[in-house]
Amino acid sequence: MRRLIMWNLITLDGFFEGTESWALDFHRYAYDDELERISLEQLGGADALLFGRVTYEGMAKYWQTEEEGAVAEYMNRLPKVVFSRTLATAEWKNTKLVKDDVAGEVRELKRQGDRDIFVFGSGDLSATLIEAGLFDEYRICLVPVMLGKGKLLFGRGIGPVKMRLLEARKLASGSVYLRYEPRRESGPA
Repeated sequence: MRRLIMWNLITLDGFFEGTESWALDFHRYAYDDELERISLEQLGGADALLFGRVTYEGMAKYWQTEEEGAVAEYMNRLPKVVFSRTLATAEWKNTKLVKDDVAGEVRELKRQGDRDIFVFGSGDLSATLIEAGLFDEYRICLVPVMLGKGKLLFGRGIGPVKMRLLEARKLASGSVYLRYEPRRESGPA
């Protein structure tokens, strides 16, 4: 069964973007050759990418015109699923549009293969998937900057989710690469 993995960069104060969509200037404090190697390693183990509408639109706009480099090759080649009630079509190569039953569709996708599925950005989609208990791993790059305001990745009314640390790696940029898995605790027998 495939694993569903969240991959995001967040600031020390918990924001994954600034106050506007695609306000990602803080990424420049973290993105270097080391983080690109991590990104390529992750993409190399993936066979699908999931996006909410806003992230999909930004990614499609950028990557459809970016054709050179290993990251571009993965982004354009990998199968993608965009979850949106408002998009009429999904034009980016290898993209499927899903309008409803997010959790059911993701459960089915997880059963269909054996390589990882990644969610990049996509705060609203991520909240839905967290609430449904569908993430198998969270990969976060904690960027050493505070924005003071912006859009939170977590803290959207999601209940407590206990985590187990899998890895904490200091990067040359001063960022910290973190890997967690949710603790799947069973109730009383």
